[in-house]
Amino acid sequence: MTLDDLARDSQFSVEGLLDCALNAVRERVSERGKLSPAKIEAEQHAVHGLAWLATYVEAIREMADYARRMGGEGRFGETEELLTRVALGEYFAQIFGGVAMNQGEIVRLADFGLEPRKIASFRTEAVEALIASGNTRENRAALAALIAKAEGIVGDPGLDETFEAIRTEMRRFADAEVAPHAQSWHRANAYIPLKVIAGLSELGVFGLTIPEAYGGMGLGKVAMCVVSEELSRGYIGVGSLGTRSEIAAELIMVGGAEAQRQKYLPKIASGEILPTAVFTEPNTGSDLASLRTRAVREGDEYVVNGAKTWITHPVRADLMTLLARTDPNEKGYRGLSMFLAEKPRGTDADPFPAKGMSGGEIEVLGYRGMKEYEIAFDGFRLPADALLGGVEGQGFKQLMETFESARIQTAARAVGVAQCAFELGLRYAKERVQFGKAIIHFPRVADKLALMAAEIHVARQITYFAGRAKDEGRRCDLEAGMAKLLAARVAWTAADNALQIHGGNGFALEYPISRVLCDARILNIFEGAAEIQAQVIARRLLEGGN
Repeated sequence: MTLDDLARDSQFSVEGLLDCALNAVRERVSERGKLSPAKIEAEQHAVHGLAWLATYVEAIREMADYARRMGGEGRFGETEELLTRVALGEYFAQIFGGVAMNQGEIVRLADFGLEPRKIASFRTEAVEALIASGNTRENRAALAALIAKAEGIVGDPGLDETFEAIRTEMRRFADAEVAPHAQSWHRANAYIPLKVIAGLSELGVFGLTIPEAYGGMGLGKVAMCVVSEELSRGYIGVGSLGTRSEIAAELIMVGGAEAQRQKYLPKIASGEILPTAVFTEPNTGSDLASLRTRAVREGDEYVVNGAKTWITHPVRADLMTLLARTDPNEKGYRGLSMFLAEKPRGTDADPFPAKGMSGGEIEVLGYRGMKEYEIAFDGFRLPADALLGGVEGQGFKQLMETFESARIQTAARAVGVAQCAFELGLRYAKERVQFGKAIIHFPRVADKLALMAAEIHVARQITYFAGRAKDEGRRCDLEAGMAKLLAARVAWTAADNALQIHGGNGFALEYPISRVLCDARILNIFEGAAEIQAQVIARRLLEGGN
């Protein structure tokens, strides 16, 4: 059988396996025909494992589709086939042997309550053949030999010429203006220079997905993926500058009044306004329903009091998308409202030169260049027309409408960080000589690089798929969540393995891989920690989502 045939037949098998696992878990967490929150919590290992199983099945589906599509276009060469074969073989082997939710938690099919005989019925001849012919020593060696000759991305990403032209432009900027300085910015905990921000503005990064009618470029989420990926490959802080504007612009587009769109979107698109998201509070984390910051209407103003934390790039921001509780009598999400809160730019000496606003920096391991702050509001005043959309109580709904895009862009940033780690590991493996030869010629080093390339390829494809779904106007919260869940783990794995390739030098602060390891670690936490992300995915599946 051809790889295309094996992939298709094996895909059908694991889709059936997922349905079986889903039904088994649903039965365990239901009471009188309804899902029981208490049982879902008690069965978190199985429930979250279900999300990981579904993510693997989605990844396999996208890789099988990639093979068919690229084969049909005559673009499925030796490198592409090896990447696909190694990735599919490994993912099928993990599904039947155990999927790593993180370094220490493995979910196995028995954890869903599936009996051995039932599991065996899905391990078909096609599955066995793909496992046997997938992640083999010979395939890894052949892929490693091709990797040693490659520069940049290994294999064809599968995008058209327009997207690849965007990639080339962003890669050129990142290589010239970002990557050479990233390590010094990180070690000094310095802001990304305004000159770099101006360069991003000239490239149209801040207005990438804003409609042309509001001064943007009117491109879609796949373009945003490519841009975020390439800039994050240079330095995650630079890649994340664009996402600040993306989140704010989408909030204004989906929830704002037309006057608010006309006022803010052109300035965000041009880079004249730098926004920041002010959502999280101490002791709440992902539990937004527990937010306590108050915004009380007094005449033509709102008065804000409360505390926020983990606010990215707030000092140099001109606009805060601020989530606060406007109705204290409404518990949970219903009493929350979103505000477009303008503020003056600050400096390190005077970070918040606005009456009723103060804060202090949170020192962090990585994800530097923008700086994190906790902020206190004490009588901070906003004009009444700062209320997004002009209607109270819509804040959480407005924010939820941006979650798909936020998670897709986080997945893209993770792919970029993983690609950076891979390229650093590859360069070091080719240059470092031990026992008379470059260490890339040792199988354990070559294996790491081959598996890094294969998993990055998978993460890239599932992320692009989520971006395409969003561009087509389809609901894609599941796909976006899966892309973020998988890509974040891939980034951490790639950074960890690349540092291992560096050996002791990887532990030295002068080597960029030490920075990339720290940067990669945050990706499993922000935009919904991996556990929260798995919970959201599983809940949708159990409720009948697809």
